[in-house]
Amino acid sequence: MRFGWRAISGPMLTVAITLLAILLDRSVHIPSPAPLFVCIVALAGALAGFASAMTSAALAVGGAALFFAGHRAVPLHASADLVGLLAVTAFGTAGITGLMRERLLAAFATERQSHATAARLSAALDQVDIGIVLLDTETRAEFINRAFRDYFAVPDDIADGKPPFIALMYHSRDTGAFELPEDELSTFIAQRMEMVRIGDATPINIKLRNGEVLRFVCAALPDGGRMLSYTPVTDLVRHTDAPARADYYRSLRDPQNRKLIRYLRVAE
Repeated sequence: MRFGWRAISGPMLTVAITLLAILLDRSVHIPSPAPLFVCIVALAGALAGFASAMTSAALAVGGAALFFAGHRAVPLHASADLVGLLAVTAFGTAGITGLMRERLLAAFATERQSHATAARLSAALDQVDIGIVLLDTETRAEFINRAFRDYFAVPDDIADGKPPFIALMYHSRDTGAFELPEDELSTFIAQRMEMVRIGDATPINIKLRNGEVLRFVCAALPDGGRMLSYTPVTDLVRHTDAPARADYYRSLRDPQNRKLIRYLRVAE
């Protein structure tokens, strides 16, 4: 048991109540402090755990025995029964509250670990060039990684608001992300929605207006959600491109100009 204010508050309060009850009982008749002892034991268990609660329970039983020993209004055999009943109640309360606190702390620790793991996974998925969207059972986007936001120009305020997948599709249509005629967009969106609804894992190539080609795959998750992946599969080097200039042509086709910057640095 760590000796902090939480650990000693229960035992110290039990001793204080015992002394106060004994002193007051000499001048005025006061009721039994046993119910108050049980409450203190429960408080000690909630604040500091099993050890503090058990210590408070032991002190409460001892304090009750001293109180009833000088309390003339209660016969000796009745005092023994009350002390025994208090012992059962106090130690039982200490055990229950102490174990409940340990389970609660363990649950909090597990939840914190899960959140930390989710944060690390989210950060890792933001580093890959594959667009990833996680949908819940109602096809709302619970997670959208950085690559998808870049491919389809989705602002962070929209992506972080857990939009429905249909809203993402319409956003991409309105921003002109797809390399499709206007009269084919509605059919294209309806087909993608149906694939997501039934969990169709057939790969589909999606051409973007900036020249990128993404391979779209829908994976059904055990909880009924969906994981959507958009893998860049653009043929970056054309057959007519000179092999020696492959890096340069590849950089020109990078919409973010990241590879162009690296190419120019290497060329220097």
